[in-house]
Amino acid sequence: MTEAEFWNKAREVGAKATWAYLATTIGNQPKVRVVHPAIEGTRVWVATGRSSAKARQVVQNPRVELFYQIGSDMVHLTITGRARFIEDPIEKRRVWEGKIFDYDLGQFWPQGHDSKDFGLMLIEPEKAELTSLAEMTQGKRPELWQVAK
Repeated sequence: MTEAEFWNKAREVGAKATWAYLATTIGNQPKVRVVHPAIEGTRVWVATGRSSAKARQVVQNPRVELFYQIGSDMVHLTITGRARFIEDPIEKRRVWEGKIFDYDLGQFWPQGHDSKDFGLMLIEPEKAELTSLAEMTQGKRPELWQVAK
């Protein structure tokens, strides 16, 4: 499977899931929260309050993991990488106006992409795995994507 095929499949899986679980850390304590990410190519976006606990944690430790579980087929998508906040107003506007997210960001930031509390988190994947319960019970290995080293 090519990189483009893997990420197209990952985007389809993510769109079916709606919600994912984002793991960050405080010191050595993992913290997991529900988020509604968007996958664009090989980039993963999370919109969150810039003053949120997860935002503070990402600044302290950019290592994150995102986990999706989808439906009765129990499809699993895990994305491991580094997160950072995008401060470039042009990129924030592009993502906002490009409807990368499948919900109205204005529900949370009525002032728009220029809102001081609109945090646009970019997760840059280093590894992603895609599998299902059926594949796991058959002993199949997950489909794996890794950044070229």
